[in-house]
Amino acid sequence: MDSPHGAAVTAEDFGLEGPRGWAFRGVRLDAPPGALVAIEGPSGSGRTCLLLALTGRMRPSEGRAEVGGLRLPRQMAAVRRISALGPVPGVSELDPAFTVAEHLRERALLQRRYDGSLRALLRPRAERTAAARGRIEAALDAAGLDPATLPKAERTSVRDLERLEALRLSVALALIGGPRLLAVDDTDLKLSDAERAEAWELLRSVADGGTTVLAVCSQAPGGAITVRTDNTTTADITDITADATDASEPAEAPEATTEKTTDEKTIDEGTADAFAETGRA
Repeated sequence: MDSPHGAAVTAEDFGLEGPRGWAFRGVRLDAPPGALVAIEGPSGSGRTCLLLALTGRMRPSEGRAEVGGLRLPRQMAAVRRISALGPVPGVSELDPAFTVAEHLRERALLQRRYDGSLRALLRPRAERTAAARGRIEAALDAAGLDPATLPKAERTSVRDLERLEALRLSVALALIGGPRLLAVDDTDLKLSDAERAEAWELLRSVADGGTTVLAVCSQAPGGAITVRTDNTTTADITDITADATDASEPAEAPEATTEKTTDEKTIDEGTADAFAETGRA
């Protein structure tokens, strides 16, 4: 049974077939809420595809899986709503030209715009701003990132971040929405031994806080539930992962009418205000 926050993840004979063959096949997993799960294997072995399939962003071809009691693939949209992606190349990458502050404010905006209730959207601006600031501060604390320690504080561009700092920022952005499941790709890529230990300490602390963590890596740390993806022959996954972005986008809104309602105008004004705060039109 799930905890109040983290999502249990189970899979049995789980597989995904692409245009050139199987990306992964025969995966079995039984992870309780708040677990740290390492998806281990060499590059090209289907690790990212498995990560995206378990977060409802790619449709599996065989087997069964459940995330927080939600079945895949039947309830993919619901799984996406309770999960969040950290860094996943080609799907949820940081923009190198944006500053840390811009990324954080924009994510808070999107969280409020797409996941907030109408009542929350209609609250006074000062109240909404304070709530967003609280979510950002909590997420930064959980990710272990203090903007004041960066070269230009919050005005530091992503391109100027060290690899571990960028990982912490990506995790913080994902945690702003309070997901029950966090997914991180290439956890140990281009990290020194000391940095790798810090990265796993970060993800373990997130899991200890109640959020289930799925992390792709080349070598799993001790104490993690490990799933390997190199037990079967896998296909070139480039064509498969190219379709994953659309599955993670919010559902399309109904076709716009000529006249906007008062609520719609309020939402749009809030969106414009938040972009103005980031200094981008």
